[in-house]
Amino acid sequence: MTIRNGFLLGLLGGLGVLLAIAIGTAVQQISTVLVWAFAGIFLALGVEPVIQFLIRRRVPRWGAVLIVFAVILAVLVGAAWLIVPTIAAQFGLLVQSIVEEIEGGAFEGFLAWVRSTFPGFDIDLALTQLEDALTDFNTWSTVPPFVADLAAAVVAAVGQVAFTIGGLLIVVVLMLYFTGSLPALKSGMYRLVPASSRPKFIEIAEQIMRSVGRFVLGQGALGLLNGVLSFIMLSVVGSELAVVYAFIALIASTIPLIGTISASVLISLLVLLLDGPQTALPVAIYYLVYMQLEAYVISPQIMNRAVKVPGVVVVLSALIGGTLLGILGALVAIPVAAAIQLILKEVIIPRQDAK
Repeated sequence: MTIRNGFLLGLLGGLGVLLAIAIGTAVQQISTVLVWAFAGIFLALGVEPVIQFLIRRRVPRWGAVLIVFAVILAVLVGAAWLIVPTIAAQFGLLVQSIVEEIEGGAFEGFLAWVRSTFPGFDIDLALTQLEDALTDFNTWSTVPPFVADLAAAVVAAVGQVAFTIGGLLIVVVLMLYFTGSLPALKSGMYRLVPASSRPKFIEIAEQIMRSVGRFVLGQGALGLLNGVLSFIMLSVVGSELAVVYAFIALIASTIPLIGTISASVLISLLVLLLDGPQTALPVAIYYLVYMQLEAYVISPQIMNRAVKVPGVVVVLSALIGGTLLGILGALVAIPVAAAIQLILKEVIIPRQDAK
């Protein structure tokens, strides 16, 4: 190799590194937009099975799209009109109750219950050690900066809420666009594939998109089921915040694996704090039973019909997706695992067997 060729090779290598850095920086800058676009596509595929059902009933696609979005809009408007004011009022009551519990020293009832239920655990010693540890770190001498930080955190939280609402509106608009133009988008994507491989590619792609749609509908059904049952159960035990707790259960249950567990623990702790052990006990028992039914009866039925992925793959993919991309990663990880499994089954393994 001559000096000239070596120089050119090094120059091209350096330019390649710079290009990779520039692409990575650009992707990082537009990551939020990419997440919104991906969420819009994901939700569009979620309503596609309903649209296809209407098309099979001789409804034109534009009419099916219009019907689906009219129903979605009616549900959202109805929820905003009937449920949101109640949720907002009960959230305010929840915050007020927590503040009153803290300021009024009503933790004494909880502490008394801990002392009587777990006599071997010295809760007073644990609290004393915690207070000593906080004192050692000069926590109480930093109250003014803490107040300033708290005010900044409140402002940041309000800004984040506004940003989230704006993002949700953008996702809904993108969902509407992707739903209406999905056939054209798929046709354009298919034409990028060589004609010799196109039929097999179309077959696999359609199976993947059907799996994603069924998965989204299945998770939505799980959330709705848990929300409705939670509202009924909490109303029976006499909780004043049944609507708020049911809303938390509904939203959290759409997240695979960790959603139902997290919501169950949170709701049980809030009921224990605000309503006492006598109300929290049946709530905790209900959620223990419900989690077993969902994990071993309801969820496997949905997974087997939607994505047909083994249970261990579901767990691992959801954990990996959640670690990498948070809640969105946990949501999309299972359909991605199903897509990889389908590609291995339909493409990779037949090629290996043919050699």
